[in-house]
Amino acid sequence: MLDAAQYTPRLKAEYKAKIRAALKEEFGYKNDMQIPRLDKIVLNMGVGEAVKDTKKVKAAAEQLTLIAGQKAVITNAKKSIAGFRVREEMPLGCKVTLRGDQMYEFLDRLINVALPRVRDFRGVKGTSFDGRGNYAMGLKEQIVFPEIDFDKIDDVLGMDIIICTNAKTDAEAKSLLKHFNMPFSS
Repeated sequence: MLDAAQYTPRLKAEYKAKIRAALKEEFGYKNDMQIPRLDKIVLNMGVGEAVKDTKKVKAAAEQLTLIAGQKAVITNAKKSIAGFRVREEMPLGCKVTLRGDQMYEFLDRLINVALPRVRDFRGVKGTSFDGRGNYAMGLKEQIVFPEIDFDKIDDVLGMDIIICTNAKTDAEAKSLLKHFNMPFSS
């Protein structure tokens, strides 16, 4: 049995061993601190049906906790919107912020397990960067993750995945994610 202190996620070890050197050579960085790295991964599930049934938010939070390996936080509405039948402080979704080893473990599972299980998958959009080196993508089904038991699911929910890097430009961030084998379509 491995001790938790000795264990290093596969992608983190690969980043330290190969990816940093490749990025330093590709972009000609003078200092190791200039090399882009992953900062955090934010997972978000918005539950629109929560307006009618607040139990659906709790179920979504439990599923997101299973997927992320970290407890999900339920997010509440900031203000009332009568047209959507939303009241202030009404639970509407859940989110998780992953950092460190859990972030690398999740990214590894996302790239190698979950994305290949998406129906008619042809790669993720290579243009979904925000201009500051952060990448956002969405999944239509949470059931692509092996942690979710298909038989116990009432509703198929989508989720947003935001990968935050400390890269200065989108080109640097895309190169970093390509080295992690992110399957870009273009």
